[in-house]
Amino acid sequence: MASAAEQLAANINWSAFSKAEELKKRIWFTLGALVIYRLGTYIPLPGIDPNAFEQSFTGHSQGVLDMFNMFSGGAVQRMAVFALNIMPYISASIIIQLLSSVLPSLEAIKKEGEQGRKVLNQYTRYLTVVLALFQAYGISIGLEGRGGVVADPGLLFRFSTMITLTGGTMFLVWLGEQITSRGVGNGSSLIIFSGIVARLPQAVVQLFELGRQGSISTGMVLAIIVMVFVVVAFIVFMERAQRRVPITYPRRQVGNKMYEGQSSFLPLKLNTSGVIPPIFASSLLLLPTTVANFAQGAATNSFLSTITTLLGRGGPLYLILYVALIVFFAFFYTATVFNPTDTADNLKKHGGFVPGVRPGERTAQYIDHILTRITVIGAGYLALICILPELLTSYSSVQLYFGGTSLLIVVSVTMDTVAQIHGHLQAHQYEGLIRKAKLRGRKR
Repeated sequence: MASAAEQLAANINWSAFSKAEELKKRIWFTLGALVIYRLGTYIPLPGIDPNAFEQSFTGHSQGVLDMFNMFSGGAVQRMAVFALNIMPYISASIIIQLLSSVLPSLEAIKKEGEQGRKVLNQYTRYLTVVLALFQAYGISIGLEGRGGVVADPGLLFRFSTMITLTGGTMFLVWLGEQITSRGVGNGSSLIIFSGIVARLPQAVVQLFELGRQGSISTGMVLAIIVMVFVVVAFIVFMERAQRRVPITYPRRQVGNKMYEGQSSFLPLKLNTSGVIPPIFASSLLLLPTTVANFAQGAATNSFLSTITTLLGRGGPLYLILYVALIVFFAFFYTATVFNPTDTADNLKKHGGFVPGVRPGERTAQYIDHILTRITVIGAGYLALICILPELLTSYSSVQLYFGGTSLLIVVSVTMDTVAQIHGHLQAHQYEGLIRKAKLRGRKR
């Protein structure tokens, strides 16, 4: 995070920033939207006793539920209208992307360009409503099973809970889209980012409180602090690492002039998928266990108890599935956002080639080979960062509420947001240069 801030200070011309009115409006709009989101995490569901639920939650907050609470910025602990956050939307995005790679009809829509993306986004919203209603119904059943939490259990409470939680999720989906289009970008990521950041001060205080109470030693507290700084530095290094494939453009003649060939490179990020794999993996693991945890309050169910036990946070099966899903989505999302064949065709159209590699299919195979190897490293890096706090928790026998996944999201989103702000600033400076050039032309 420190390196990202230093990069922002180094790249941004602050005198130009003061003149970029459009960028200022985007930043203020983003901040205002995030404030609205944070306010929504304090509005409780109608028909429940917030204090009674918070006491009940404290007794069952270990494991996956607290991880869900971290992503929602404490909304689950307060059972607020934004308790589901945008996790149903993320789950729906995963399902639609998987289906678009399997079903020919969806694959054909995906190839239609901008119009196809709009259709798939609409399908994602419809599926988000279905998933949110399903999760909200499970939560309403679970709330009724916790004595003293619901004032008037029954069909009306279940219906109002389903409508409220689903409406909260869809509002956040809309808010994220507004941040992306009218703010600084990365709307959904910034919503998750703000929820995690809001919980970090509490996590730091809790860490020192555990040290004061003697639950963990002073040496362990210092080791965790050092680990956080090391992990942040490691994340920044890995997120900026790239494999540069050399590209050569031959000499070309334009009119009577001969232009010399140029050398460039194709940058391939070590972690092309970004923070998507951990978020996708977490949302899939949270989907069944969230309902199972709440429904256990309604009635004793051996099947639900088995699910909760097997997928308990920090357990062997949980870690295996978490790592497997991270690796899978690292490769899947990389294949979705980067197509070696299209890249090779574009290079061939513009006369570019990789030295020693034949243009066309051989170039696509060469790029795909490199991309596969660096994705292995990137997936391993993501898995290591995400399971590190789980292993530390198992070693110290103390539940830590911040770690690799949260730090990865915070640092990555910070770096992406800095890049977005820098891009808007460069666009503003470029528009200013064009206006000056036009004015000079008119004076002449």
